[in-house]
Amino acid sequence: MENLIIEKTCLSSLKRNESGIICEIAGGCSARNRLCELGLNRGVSVQIVKNDIGPLILDIQGHKLAIGKGLASKILIEK
Repeated sequence: MENLIIEKTCLSSLKRNESGIICEIAGGCSARNRLCELGLNRGVSVQIVKNDIGPLILDIQGHKLAIGKGLASKILIEK
């Protein structure tokens, strides 16, 4: 049996073209609701399109989405 190491990190720390699956949202009720409305739920695969100056641009199931780094830091990703 193989030992799988799952690395968890916040979404804002991923680089361009890196991807992962959302495993946890560590914000308050309003932040979680807002992210849910945007389609950012547990189990959703996301890929970083842009992460330099300004907001992060994400690719979620073929759709582009921009979110601020503060909100992105509340989203934990499994790589």
